[in-house]
Amino acid sequence: MPTSKLDPIDRMILAELQADGRMTNVELARRVGISAPPCLRRVRTLEESGFIRGYHADVNARALGFEVQVFAMVGLVSQAEADLSAFEARCRDWPLVRECHMLNGEVDFILKCVAPDLSSFQSFLTEELTAADNVASVKTSLVIRGAKDDPGVPFEVLEERLRQTP
Repeated sequence: MPTSKLDPIDRMILAELQADGRMTNVELARRVGISAPPCLRRVRTLEESGFIRGYHADVNARALGFEVQVFAMVGLVSQAEADLSAFEARCRDWPLVRECHMLNGEVDFILKCVAPDLSSFQSFLTEELTAADNVASVKTSLVIRGAKDDPGVPFEVLEERLRQTP
């Protein structure tokens, strides 16, 4: 189901679930202006089509004792596809790495990491990340505070773009 095949109700369903994935189907149907049975069918179709990849709780890392958040910019020795894939697989195995994105430019990857304390992150950095095969350089930035952490996509931008398209 390409984006252009999504009708306004599908997009409203996605926006509502992105904001609150725990609401009941009855509440979701009420918010988007349709009855519950077709709403549930639409949600299932959106799930099966890959527009909805899952449902997650937004947990408070600091409340759970993860006081340290770090962005690590990683440069690799080789950017051959096999080496890039091997590094991505390695990142998936590291519990402290919560996000891994390949970039274009001077840095090959940026990793979002969380740790209970600075010494735990330092151990990960020196014993695992910098010691990993093909890693040439790592530059880190410690997060002091976050000002915004919105999940998903800005549906208002999508709606505006669709209104402007003939």
